[in-house]
Amino acid sequence: MRTNLFELLLALEWSPMAVLVLIAVRLLVEIVAATGASRCAQERLRFGGCQWRRLRPQMRRPRELSAGEWPYGTFLQRLAPPVRMTLLGLGVRRQVPAGQIVIHEGIRESHLVLLEEGLTKVTASLPDGRSALLSLRVGGDLVGEMSALNNAPRSATVTTCGPARYSVIQPDRFKQFLKEHPDAALELAAMVSDRLRWSNRRRIDFTSYPVKLRVARVIAELCRTHGRQGPDGIIIDVRLTQPDLATICGASETAIQKALRELRTDGLVDTDYRRITVRDLSSLRKLGNLESSED
Repeated sequence: MRTNLFELLLALEWSPMAVLVLIAVRLLVEIVAATGASRCAQERLRFGGCQWRRLRPQMRRPRELSAGEWPYGTFLQRLAPPVRMTLLGLGVRRQVPAGQIVIHEGIRESHLVLLEEGLTKVTASLPDGRSALLSLRVGGDLVGEMSALNNAPRSATVTTCGPARYSVIQPDRFKQFLKEHPDAALELAAMVSDRLRWSNRRRIDFTSYPVKLRVARVIAELCRTHGRQGPDGIIIDVRLTQPDLATICGASETAIQKALRELRTDGLVDTDYRRITVRDLSSLRKLGNLESSED
């Protein structure tokens, strides 16, 4: 069949070089399909009595992590392994680059986003046109649950800070999941409660503590949620700008700069381009009036 096809192409005045290229491409496709090196699914298409193969990328299932490997406090970390795997299988998986908006503030939509890898920031628009950074979300976090449960417009925008992978879950499937797994519903309530407590604590911080203490409290919390141990201390490897830190702390950029300078002088932190290294977390907690369980 293959020989007859190529003789037909030559009869149709295809050049020998074009026929050779076609042969090479076909052989390459067959080799890749046979070895499975490309991890692709095969679909058979028919054209002119000859069978061709079209390669379609196959979504790779995420490696199941234990509860201890998901960041503390995230929704996936709270779930039992079987329930976690069920949730991971509910949605349509997507992989996006940095700067991708996954949820738009003000849009009336109700799907949920389950982050699996990467870092995102949650922002809200201010009356003067600026954006306020409300929080950071990482792999294991669930976002968009408010609109999914009350069908209200999105209250904030969620944007990826780097390459990210997440699942889009339709609200009907998520509600059915909660009915079938009441423990997950309780954990969802606990997660929302924790976020509300964090928001209330920020409001109290704005009125009760000077800027330096607010910065110390926020940095100590970022150590828990986004920190990794480095040779010189705990590195907060989040691309967090001083304006971002200012909106979280409810202070001006000038005040943030002064507070960071004082923390550096005290030997508590080092700052680099969009990166903070905490040299003495214990003293930073003490400065921020934080108990070990609070940060």
